[in-house]
Amino acid sequence: MQNKIKYILYALIALVISGCSTTRRIEADEMLYTGVKDVEFAGSVTPEVCVQDEIELAVDVAPNKYTITPSMRIPIGLWVYNNWNPEAGGLKGWMYRKLVEEPVLVSDVRPEVRTKMIDEILADNGYFRGSSSYTLNQGKNKKKASITYTVNSGPAYKLDSIIMLPDTCRLYHLIDSVASRDSYLHKGSRYCVDSLTIVRNRITNGVRNRGYYYFRPEYIEYLADSLQRRGNITLKLCLSKSVPQEALNEYVTGNVTILTRRYEGGGTPDTIATSRGTIIQMQPSKLRHEIIPECVSFRSGRTFSVRQMDRTHTRLSRLGIFNSISMDIQPDTTAAKPTLDVLIDCTFDSPLETSIEVGAAYKSNNYLGPGATFSVTNKNLFGGGEQLTVGLNGSYEWQTGTGSSSLLNSYEIGLNTSLAFPRLIAPKFIPRRNRNLNWTRFGLSADLLNRPHYFKMAQFDASVSYDWYPSRYSSSTFTPIKFTYTKLINTTEAFDSIVAENRAIEQSFRSQYIPQVMYSYTYSRAFDSKNSINFNVTLQEAGNVFWGIYELCGSKGEKQLFGTPFSQFVKGSVQLVYNRRLFGNHHLVTRVATGAAHAYGNASQVPYSEQFYVGGASSIRAFTVRSIGPGSYHVDEETANGYFDQTGTFKFEFNTEYRFPLYGPLGGALFIDAGNVWLIKEDPDRRGGTLKASRFFKDLALGTGVGLRFDIGMIVVRGDLGIGIHAPYDTGKSGYFNMKSFGKALAFHLAIGYPF
Repeated sequence: MQNKIKYILYALIALVISGCSTTRRIEADEMLYTGVKDVEFAGSVTPEVCVQDEIELAVDVAPNKYTITPSMRIPIGLWVYNNWNPEAGGLKGWMYRKLVEEPVLVSDVRPEVRTKMIDEILADNGYFRGSSSYTLNQGKNKKKASITYTVNSGPAYKLDSIIMLPDTCRLYHLIDSVASRDSYLHKGSRYCVDSLTIVRNRITNGVRNRGYYYFRPEYIEYLADSLQRRGNITLKLCLSKSVPQEALNEYVTGNVTILTRRYEGGGTPDTIATSRGTIIQMQPSKLRHEIIPECVSFRSGRTFSVRQMDRTHTRLSRLGIFNSISMDIQPDTTAAKPTLDVLIDCTFDSPLETSIEVGAAYKSNNYLGPGATFSVTNKNLFGGGEQLTVGLNGSYEWQTGTGSSSLLNSYEIGLNTSLAFPRLIAPKFIPRRNRNLNWTRFGLSADLLNRPHYFKMAQFDASVSYDWYPSRYSSSTFTPIKFTYTKLINTTEAFDSIVAENRAIEQSFRSQYIPQVMYSYTYSRAFDSKNSINFNVTLQEAGNVFWGIYELCGSKGEKQLFGTPFSQFVKGSVQLVYNRRLFGNHHLVTRVATGAAHAYGNASQVPYSEQFYVGGASSIRAFTVRSIGPGSYHVDEETANGYFDQTGTFKFEFNTEYRFPLYGPLGGALFIDAGNVWLIKEDPDRRGGTLKASRFFKDLALGTGVGLRFDIGMIVVRGDLGIGIHAPYDTGKSGYFNMKSFGKALAFHLAIGYPF
C-alpha cells in the first residue's frame, strides 16, 4: 500500500510539472542550456587522450540541477523559478527562496568563447592547424538547446631541433646541462606549452641548487620557429632581457645563525659558536648545543643551495621540539664575492604532548566493545630531542541482556613506555641518509588480558629498535632484540578442560619466553597527483639464536631460559595499500594483506600473542574483532561467552573503500571487506580450520558497509556500519548470503583515523 501511494504521488507531481513550463520566464532571444550533447573529434587525426580530456573539461558546464527519483527526473529549482511568485511571503516565499534556481542559459555558457578556448588548447599542445566549432541542438521546444562541439585538430607539430644557450659562462653551462638531460627536450616530442613550463621549473631548480638563488622560471624564454621545416618546431632557449644582475650571480653561503626562542617567550640570549653556525639560545631552556648543528646542512663558504634549505627545515621539523621554523636569506653586501647569510628562527614547542584515542564497536548479537588509548610524550627529555612516551591503553567487551552475572565478559589493559633518540646508536655499516633523522628506540611494556570465563594472562616486553631511511621513499626498522615473557596467571575449569583435550591450544597459551629478531621495510611513494602506494613487509624469528647456542653446548630436548621454555618460530607479513584518486577529492583505496607463522624446534605452536586474527574497526568491519576463523571453524553457540579467541597462523585480507566528500570536513565511504585466518598445522579439535586451497574462497568472510568520516586535518573521527554478507562457518542457512538475519549481520565501529 505504501509503495502504491508513493508512485501515485510521483505520478501526480509529474502531471503537475508537465503542465507547467520550465522556460516560461526565459526571454524570446534566449535558450535554456541543457548540457553538452557531445564533443566530436573530426578529421583524420585525433589528439592525444590528455588533450581530449583538457578540451572536455573546458566545455564542461553543468546545466540546471535535476532531482532524481526512482521514476523521473524533475528540475525542481527551475520549475519553481518559472512558476512561483518571487514576491510571495510566508511559507511559500520561504520555500521559493530555498528551492529556486535561476536558469542556465546558452548565453551564459558562451559557446563561441568555448571554441576559442579549444583553439588555444590545441595551439598550446602543438596542434597549430586545429579549429573548432559548435552546433545548437534544439528539439520540439525551441527555447531549449544542448551543444555539440566539433574539433578538428590536424597533425601535431613536434620538436625537430633544440638550440641551447651559448656556453659562455657558468650559468649558461648549467642551464644547458640540465636542459640536455631533460626527458622532454629531444627530437620527436610533441610541442606542449605545459611541458615547456615544467622544463623551465626543472632548470630553475637545478641552477638554484648550484648557487643562483635569485633565479626564477620566468627568466627563461623559448623561441619557436615552425617555418624552417614544415610541421616541425625549431626551439631555441634564451634568457629574458629583464633578468636582474642578482639572478646572474653565483652565491656562496656566508654566516649561518640559528635563533632558538623559548616556548614561553622572552629570556636572555646566550651565543654559542659551532662548526655549522652560531646558535643564539634564549635562556633558560633545555637544549644540547650539538643537536642543532647536526640538523644544519649549510656550510659557510660553500655554494649556496636551495636543497640545503629544504633539508635543514625537514631535519629540524622531525626533531619534534619546535612549533615554528622560518628561514631568512639576506645578501651580505660587505663580502668580496656574492654571499648569502642565513638566519634560522626556531620557536620551541610545549615539551609535553598528550593524546587520547577512543574507539567502540557494537555487534547486533549484543556484544559491545569500547576501547581507549591515552599517552603522554616529553618531546625533549634530555635537551637533544629525545622523546619519552608513556601510554595507557584499555579495551572492554561485554554482552548486554544476559544477566548481571556475566555482564563483564573481558578486558585488556596495558602500560607501555618508549624512549627514542633522534640518532642511530648503531654500527656505521648500517646504510642511512643524512637528510633524514635516524632513531634509536628502547621500549618496555606490560599487558594484562582477562577472559573471565577462561583465563587471565600477563605479557611483558622489552625491545631495542633502529629506524633509518636507506632511500628517499623507503624506511627500515631493525629490532635486534625484543624479549617477551607471557604468563598465564590463572585459568578456569572450562579453559582447563579445553586445554586438556587440545594440546595445540595448551602449547600456544603456555607460559614462555619469546626472544625475537625483527626487520620491517616500508616503501611509500606518490607517483603523481592520482596514484600512491604503501608497501610494507615484516620478517621476524624467535628462539633460533638461543636454540643454536644450546645445541652447540650439547643440550637436547626442550630448552629453557630461567626454568621456563622459550618459543621458536618464524613469521612474516606483507601489506600493500594502493590509493587512486578518481577525480576531485574522490578516492578508491585498496588494501591486500597476508601473513604466515610457523613454529618448530623448541615449540610446537606459535604463541597466542603472535597469532593472526581478523575482524574489528580496521579489518573486516561486518564482524567483531577475533570472531572469525580459523577457516570454517566456529564454536558452538551453547558455549558460554563464545570461543575465547579465534586466531590462526595464516591470514589473508582484502579491503577496498571508496571515499568521497559530503559537506565541509564530513566525508562518506562505501567499503567491501573480505578475509579470514587459518591454521597451517592440522588441529582435529578445530575442524575446518586448516588452510586448504579447495576451500579458500568459501572460507573468506565477506562484508560491506557504509561509513562517515569527520576529517579536521589533525584528527579523523570515523564511524563504520558493517553489513555481513557471508560467514565462513555454518550458520544454519543455505546460500552465499548465510547471515541469520539482516539485523544480526550489522556491526558498528567508532574509531579514530582511517582504517588503512
